[in-house]
Amino acid sequence: RGDFQGPAGLNLTAEQTTKIKEMRDTHWKELNPLREQMFTKRDELRKLWLEPTPDQAKITAAQKEMRSVRDQMQDKMTAFRLESLKVLTPEQREKAKSYASGFRDGRGKGPGRGFGPECRFGKGRGFGPGSDCGGGSCQGGGPGPGGRGRW
Repeated sequence: RGDFQGPAGLNLTAEQTTKIKEMRDTHWKELNPLREQMFTKRDELRKLWLEPTPDQAKITAAQKEMRSVRDQMQDKMTAFRLESLKVLTPEQREKAKSYASGFRDGRGKGPGRGFGPECRFGKGRGFGPGSDCGGGSCQGGGPGPGGRGRW
């Protein structure tokens, strides 16, 4: 995934950078199966809605399954963030809090955050305009060519 530098301005030591990168890589490996489940369940839900006569019970059950997977993903993300904070010094944690205050509803203030090259998190299609995800080969938060998009 390239050289991991951590959040800008935290001035991580080489040891901290290595530790957080290892934790992040493990986190991504743990999330991949859940992400794939989410994509599969979303596709199943889409098909249920496209039936000539959508079945409310099946749709509700599929939505419940998606919430369960989403909850599992959120639990893993929370655990990763809390573990990452343990690597930081008290001063770095305070600085990280000031960065977190710029986030609302899980979305950053800045433009262009989404999935970037090779569908990795970075600049690209997401919550704002990006420049690194041309060709539609990446998954973003909305519909588009080549992306899984929303219906």
